Amino acid sequence: MPTDLRDKIFGCIAASQIGSAMGAAVEGMHMDKIAAKYGRVEGLMPYAHYDKRWKRPAGTTEDGIERQRMMATAIIEKGDRITAEDLAAVWRRDIKPEHFGVILEPCDKPLWEKAMEGAKAIEIGQATPFPGVNSFPRSSHCVGIMNAGNPKQAAADALDIGRIYQKAEGEALQWAAGMNAGIAEALKPDATVEGVLAAIREAMPPYVREKMDMAQEMAAKYDDVFAMRPEFYKVWNKTTGTYPMSMAEEVVNKGFAVFRVAKGDPKACIIGSVNFGRDTDCLAAISGGLAGALNGSASIPQEWVDTVDAATKQNPYTVSRRTLRETADGLYAVVLRIRSRG
Repeated sequence: MPTDLRDKIFGCIAASQIGSAMGAAVEGMHMDKIAAKYGRVEGLMPYAHYDKRWKRPAGTTEDGIERQRMMATAIIEKGDRITAEDLAAVWRRDIKPEHFGVILEPCDKPLWEKAMEGAKAIEIGQATPFPGVNSFPRSSHCVGIMNAGNPKQAAADALDIGRIYQKAEGEALQWAAGMNAGIAEALKPDATVEGVLAAIREAMPPYVREKMDMAQEMAAKYDDVFAMRPEFYKVWNKTTGTYPMSMAEEVVNKGFAVFRVAKGDPKACIIGSVNFGRDTDCLAAISGGLAGALNGSASIPQEWVDTVDAATKQNPYTVSRRTLRETADGLYAVVLRIRSRG
């Protein structure tokens, strides 16, 4: 297990972005349809998404990583822990409205409009038309990173910053609190899978913890992510309505289960999540990001890193063209600065 914080941060950023890019190619598909069309997805593929005229090269990320990139920008530019207001300032400067529906998720547009009207950042999420959606938890890794080693503060910051995306009383923020507590715990030099899951559980209120416990009990029966999929489909199988596959209760919860069964291995988490079906890009970002924070980048193929970096550099719509290493190193420098203050 690596003890190098720099590599752990890189592993978290790399696995979350690679997982998003790989999962986006099969997003929304049932696991059986993925198997029928591709066998087992184990690499990055080109795909079309939203605007079908834009054929995205292999390694191209999606709306969730756009959110992550803006959080990273806010932290790196401030050189410190951020608030929701810091993130709102980046929104106002870096988001181009014509990119909604191309790479930015349309559900974020009314929130951006509130920011442009000058609304308080922590009140913007009250206007979301989609409470409970996974938009913030699946992209909030940087909140955990900036609080490396401090899961309680990571959870508190997630509950604050996340209010730019979700209602203050919403369940999605509670899942985000657990997610970021887990990342902050995973970045400790002596972290374990069990310790990460315990930190996640402790950060969430009892009514959310109960749902996590149910999924963890299901996952405990398996040693292989592929084998556990049918049981999870019995619980989460909604296909009607808006964002039926993208509620935090389902996707974040399954991400924690994949992380457990894959024993915190980033590559195994990514491949297992991508082939799970349903909201594959979000699932891979969650499980892969947690695993990367725990075990660093050793299991992540360099080819995947290079492919994502190349796609990012040529992406005409992204809010940031930083490479995976540039993003991770920028965040690492901020963590060192925060720690130097004692």
